[in-house]
Amino acid sequence: MAEQVKITIGSAYPLPNEKTFTVRGRNLVTGLPESLEISSVEVREAISGSVQVIVDTVKDALDESPPEIVSDLMEIGICLAGGGSMLQGLSERLSDELNLRVWVAEDPLTCVARGAGMILEDLDRFNDFLVGLDRTGSRPA
Repeated sequence: MAEQVKITIGSAYPLPNEKTFTVRGRNLVTGLPESLEISSVEVREAISGSVQVIVDTVKDALDESPPEIVSDLMEIGICLAGGGSMLQGLSERLSDELNLRVWVAEDPLTCVARGAGMILEDLDRFNDFLVGLDRTGSRPA
């Protein structure tokens, strides 16, 4: 139920139209089944600590990045991938806090795996872009 709430009304940034969701479960005090309507504002407050960890981690990574990488990010922006990127408003929150363009990848759940597969299919062509591998595709001694 918590996962469904997060997917349906969870957000990292205020929504243009705040939403509500009816949760159903057992009341731990009475032991009886109960329904309760919660708002996207309440869910956003509940997950705000986790979202702030994401924001702080990205800020730390930018702070430790070489100037040429930061320059590229200022020009191109940051692309979010993976299931966490699908949290409503996360790209807007990061964009607002970092003053950078931030967007969600097309098909964020599978794009990293598909990209890795493309590299493996043509390792000779993409080997120079891999970190920690020599030209043969193995780790240096």
